Amino acid sequence: MLHIPLVNQFNTVLKRYSVFIMASASKKRKTSIPMALGKSNESTSTIEEFLKKLQKKREETAESILNFDFNKKRIRIISQEQIIPDDCDGVVYWMSRDSRVQDNWAFLFAQKLALKNEVPLHVCFCLISKYLDASLRQFHFLVKGLEKVAAECKKLNIQFHLLEGSGAEVLPQWVVDHNIGAVVCDFNPLRVPMGWLDGVKGKLRKDVPLIQVDTHNVVPCWVASDKQEYSARTIRNKINSKLDEFLTEFPPVIKHPYSSKFEAEPIDWHEAIETREADKSVGPVDWAKPGYDEAVKMMKSFLDKRLNIYASKRNDPTQDALSNLSPWFHFGQISVQRVALCVQEYKSKFTESVNAFLEEAIVRRELADNFCFYCEHYDSVKGASAWAQKTLDDHRKDKRTHIYTLEKLSKGETHDDLWNSAQLQLVKEGKMHGFLRMYWCKKILEWTPTPEDALKYGIYLNDHYSIDGRDPSGFVGCMWSICGIHDQGWAERAVFGKIRYMNYDGCKRKFDIKAFIARYGGKVHKYVPKK
Repeated sequence: MLHIPLVNQFNTVLKRYSVFIMASASKKRKTSIPMALGKSNESTSTIEEFLKKLQKKREETAESILNFDFNKKRIRIISQEQIIPDDCDGVVYWMSRDSRVQDNWAFLFAQKLALKNEVPLHVCFCLISKYLDASLRQFHFLVKGLEKVAAECKKLNIQFHLLEGSGAEVLPQWVVDHNIGAVVCDFNPLRVPMGWLDGVKGKLRKDVPLIQVDTHNVVPCWVASDKQEYSARTIRNKINSKLDEFLTEFPPVIKHPYSSKFEAEPIDWHEAIETREADKSVGPVDWAKPGYDEAVKMMKSFLDKRLNIYASKRNDPTQDALSNLSPWFHFGQISVQRVALCVQEYKSKFTESVNAFLEEAIVRRELADNFCFYCEHYDSVKGASAWAQKTLDDHRKDKRTHIYTLEKLSKGETHDDLWNSAQLQLVKEGKMHGFLRMYWCKKILEWTPTPEDALKYGIYLNDHYSIDGRDPSGFVGCMWSICGIHDQGWAERAVFGKIRYMNYDGCKRKFDIKAFIARYGGKVHKYVPKK
């Protein structure tokens, strides 16, 4: 499935003839806006002006997707069928990873098909009851964001449908019931979503094209590279050399001129959150509110207040220098490409910061997608390079000075007050500073019985508490810290072997750890060895 050719008959595809418990309870669980995270205290009028400016750029790019030269390399035809049936009653965008309307190549391609065939356009989101180790914090962010997507779709004469169950379970029959002529989906390299795609492919009517568009990455994953890359060094030029082609403006998703014969079922958004099978004790946070408009607020505050110090201060957890956009990036509520375009405008003013941000937002993020797409074992020690597997195995029986259970780690009850403070930040704010994520995860390797335990605990804690968990970047972060992927061998030592080591004193040299600890309140807990 990785090498489905781009379709020579591309143009024929375009033509017919070719969550939470209760509102009051959730408020009680919300945390205050953290000092370490950028606030988006922009006035409503300022944000509205900025949103209008972005929309004007789209409209100046093209009147609609029909007047835009869509890059065919962004798509993969998943099905054998490539021609939309003459007598269909609509096209559907199966939204999953990218929950936004504008600046969404998958949405735009679906509208292109619908406009060419003069049929209605629909959007379906298939909501499952449980997803990996997600808590209600993440479901709340997702569903509240979808509520805003649905409202925007309504203004554009596009029906939004929230279906209960996975795409593989519910979408093929929905397509039959409503005589849909084509399914367009977005791209996610993770195992479970790839399984949904395979399931839809197997059950979908054979005369209905299934088309995937990578709208999450600037350079589509399958275009950036056709193999698993060893490191950022090996993929950087492959991506950067293609930015002139792919880092372009977007045309607008327009008000759709063809109306559906049927109305979408009413959606109880509160119930959609409340009925998820997720840990209800981990609730939403105040600093990150879902939706495209909120993402734009955070982006604008980054451009105005933090981009200028990003290059010099981004690795200092006591400084407010990050974009803080990862929650919206993860759920696709804002396009990385849109943010990159906006950041690029400051290149002459803040050259070093702009280059550093684009390296992180494009090269490093797309390297993570590359790893998860081409490596079957992206969340296992089996996915590590041979040298890393060997060195971890060689030191498997080394004595650990401390061994902690998952429960102790979750509560931030270790002997290390810096680590505890980082864990408390994660629990309270749903986000951990990027520099500390590395230290935090490497200590889990040092304090657990095996590398397998360390990886399992690190992934669980990240997925359960972080708004941007269950993401290729999260899996790669854990695999880099524990299994040395995208890294090299270092001086050999106990437990770690040749895996890169980080320690408390090293953090002291990097930033004011006392200030960070004071902010989050991590304490030194006496270690009591298990008998």
